[in-house]
This record gives sequence, C-alpha cells and structure tokens, in this order.
Amino acid sequence: MPKQSRMTSVFSVRSAAVALAAGSALILSGCTDAPASSDDASTIVRSTTVVAGAGVVGNNRETVGLCPETAPVDPTGVEGSVRPVGHAEGISDVPADPMRIVVLDPASLDAACSVGLWERVVGASTIDPDFRGDGDQELYLGTGIAEIPSVGAVGSPDIDMIKALSPDLIIGADALGPGTYDALSDIAATVFTTSDKGWKDTFLQSAAALGRGDTAFGELARFSADAERVGRDANATQTQASAVRFLPDSIVTDGPRTFASEVLTEIGVQRPPSQRSESVTLSSDDVSAAEGDIVYVRFDGDAGQTYGTSVMTGTHWEDLGAVKDGRVFAVNDTVWSGSGIVAARAILADVTNSLNAYVS
Repeated sequence: MPKQSRMTSVFSVRSAAVALAAGSALILSGCTDAPASSDDASTIVRSTTVVAGAGVVGNNRETVGLCPETAPVDPTGVEGSVRPVGHAEGISDVPADPMRIVVLDPASLDAACSVGLWERVVGASTIDPDFRGDGDQELYLGTGIAEIPSVGAVGSPDIDMIKALSPDLIIGADALGPGTYDALSDIAATVFTTSDKGWKDTFLQSAAALGRGDTAFGELARFSADAERVGRDANATQTQASAVRFLPDSIVTDGPRTFASEVLTEIGVQRPPSQRSESVTLSSDDVSAAEGDIVYVRFDGDAGQTYGTSVMTGTHWEDLGAVKDGRVFAVNDTVWSGSGIVAARAILADVTNSLNAYVS
C-alpha cells in the first residue's frame, strides 16, 4: 500500500516497560472534562519510544476527563426503588440508581466509566494483583479510576473485602460461576454478565444493571458511526492488519471473535487469511502467520514483553514483510485485550493514528 504518512520515532526517556504502562492512558473522544483535582494526570510519565523496532501507539494522550458526567437514569422498568435485570444467573432486583458499586471485571469497569458512574465505584477487581502504578487499577480509564481500591484479582474476588465496602450493587462476569454468585448475592444485589455474544452485548448488560441502558445504546450508535468514518477516511478495506499477542512463553494471533478483532472489523480493516477463522499459536521459528500489511503487537505483562522482544529481534521475525517496511506497532495490552466502549474508542484512536503510518 502507498506510504501516506510516516511516524517518526524518538529515543526512549525510560524503559520500554514504563512507556507501555504510560501508553495505557487513552482518551475517550466526546467526554466532558473531570475536575483536575479528582483526576490529576501530572504524575503520569509519557514518552514516545520503539520496542524491538515497533512504534508504540497511544502513549501520549491525556488521562483527564475520560469519563463523562453522570448519565440520566433509564426512565422505564423501575418498580419502586429497584429495577429487575435479567442476566447469566437469572433475574435480580437491583437499585434503580445504584450508589455504591463493586465491579469484578474490566468490561464492567469500562461501562461504569462510560455512563459516568465511576465515582460511585467503591471497589474493583484488578487485572494484575501486583500492579502498582498510580493506583490499583489500569490507567487507560483515567487516573481517577486508577485510585479505586482493589477487591482482589479478576477471577478471584475477595468476598470479605467486598462485604466490608457495603455495596448496593455488584457486577461481574459469568466466568466467576454460580458458587461465587451465591456468595456475592448474600452481600448485595448481584448481576453476572455473559460474554458469548460479543463485547457490545456485554456492554449493554452492564449498562442496564447500572440503570443506564438507554445511554449505552446511544454510545454504541455513535461509536459505529465514528468507526465507519475512520475506516472510510483511512481506506481501511485496503489494509490487512495482523494482531499478535506475546504471552510469557508463546505467541498468539487474534481470531475473529476477540475484542480487538471485532473492533477492527467494524472499522473495516481486513485481516490476513491466517487470522480469519480462529486464533493461532505460533512458534518463534515460524511466525509466518503473523504477516500482514501492518502488524499490531501487544505484550502480556513484563514477561510477555521480555519474550516478545526476544522474538522480534530474531531473524524469523525480521524476515516479515511488515517488519522490513517499518509497519509494526506496539499497542496497549489492557485495551486491545479488554472489552467496552472506552477501550473500543481507544482502539479506534490507535488505528486512526497508525493504519497508514510507518516507523522510521
């Protein structure tokens, strides 16, 4: 494809790991600004760098004002002070306008941000139990959310910690199972979302539990319109984008059902033939299935980045056409492996700034 723009790389002011951590600060377009005192981004270190020849995308955006003001409560479906909500474990009567919320998965936290309820979240599970950046939570949702206390790692919530927070609503994912659901339901109204119908459906379920389903529908409509515009402006249908994730000891491509793939598809970006049917695990000495007009790479933590760097500085990786053309970009793993409208808009911004770019 023709070189329509060129990304200029500069030296790293910190290690690549710090740059990628800072890279999680991604802006949600159209959100109102939060007060600086409640969401101070001044302590975030940002740099533009290169990781093993890949240009880092999205590490220089502001973290203030990511979450909009509180959205209006849905006017329908309220029965007294509660609202019945169907979910993976049945039907629960939840507060019509919850005030003390605990969220147990990234999609629910993303939803709380997108409908303006993040300041009501009193506790949230963390992706990495050892993560200590500017707070317990990942930074892509803003520094205010990063300060929300952890209630344990995603997949293993601490029941006693949750109980001590006296929530009136708990939202998690069906992967936690019936046993955990029963334990949480003894504390407060609990909703478990399902994830088998794609990220949009999960987002709508979370928003409905938060009493903001109408707002969620509107946000999805706006996102679809923006994705179509970005794809049209970037001539996305002419580009085959490969998406590759480095785990601590393996390499996996994104199949069509992953969150990142669904967003890329909505933008109109094409995928290489090897990534159109399912995710594929690659070996370090045969990375041919990672080939594309452009390659987006991400790393599962420090160990994933260490392994990924070793692969990306090897001869097999360097033989890829996209590598030779300077068309490999590192993106934030939490965002591209996540779920939700804020993360989707962050991917949209990443694609906007890189689809027709080159690393030099």
